[in-house]
Amino acid sequence: MGEESVLSRIAESLFWIGRYLERADGTARILDVQLQLLLEDPWVDEDTACRALLGVMGSDVPADTPLDREGVLSLLAVNRQNPASIAYSLNAARENARRAREIVSSELWECLNTTTTRMPRKVASERVHDFFHWVRERTALAVGTNETVMSRDDAYHFFSLGLALERADMTARLLATRALTEVSGPSWTTILRSCGAYEAYLRTYRGVSSLRNAAEFLLVDRVFPRSVLFSMNRAIASLNALEPRTERIGAVDQALRVLGQAVSSLEYRPISEILDDLPHAMEGVQRATSAASEAVKQRYFPEQVVPTWAGERV
Repeated sequence: MGEESVLSRIAESLFWIGRYLERADGTARILDVQLQLLLEDPWVDEDTACRALLGVMGSDVPADTPLDREGVLSLLAVNRQNPASIAYSLNAARENARRAREIVSSELWECLNTTTTRMPRKVASERVHDFFHWVRERTALAVGTNETVMSRDDAYHFFSLGLALERADMTARLLATRALTEVSGPSWTTILRSCGAYEAYLRTYRGVSSLRNAAEFLLVDRVFPRSVLFSMNRAIASLNALEPRTERIGAVDQALRVLGQAVSSLEYRPISEILDDLPHAMEGVQRATSAASEAVKQRYFPEQVVPTWAGERV
């Protein structure tokens, strides 16, 4: 295996470690919100709500198969064969770390190894919230470890690029759940809390709560790290760090072009217009992150087999 192939393999692995860690974290946040709402609202049709949630997450269940809260938890949390599940993502992050063991720090490897070893195969109903909290803690530990010990070289920027693309996608999916049902969709306060954004939001808007302000904060805030715009700009910064632009006119990199167009659409479109068609707008964000991911694959590791999940839209 030549040096270029080795570097391509390592770049691919780091990119997907970032994506899979963020995917596990984002899925935990979405499920924590939605499954709690199903528990609290006795009037919602559980089968319909569960199918809508699986649709947002890119998973389908045959129409003749009954679906309930426990079924969603099994499919999207502990099912090790479902690419959209938390268990699958955490295991895939570990496997990619193993493939890039010469670059990945011992601290990150130990963190991922311990997390997958302790991943339960079943979660009791009364422990669901604790389980999602544990997932968020473990992914935060892994990302924080990497941020602390990794040199800011190309390897770091591939990790950061993967994380940023996935975060934009997962925040968009979380926002799309706002419109799952007119009756039982989560409140904006609930969504803000699930993103760890509530306190930062209150400081930014001085305690004035409104639907418009909350949507604006999670979509286009320039300094909150989980907003869609911040995440996309972070991905653009990583792409520029990997290959600084030298052309005088336009952008020749397809990933930069796709993300730049998506950022412009968010920045210059009135927030009220986005809210009027929120699911469609969030699908646009997901298509942009998927297309950017495919462009990164073609440019930096075309010979590698890059995994995708059912929810990605190219």
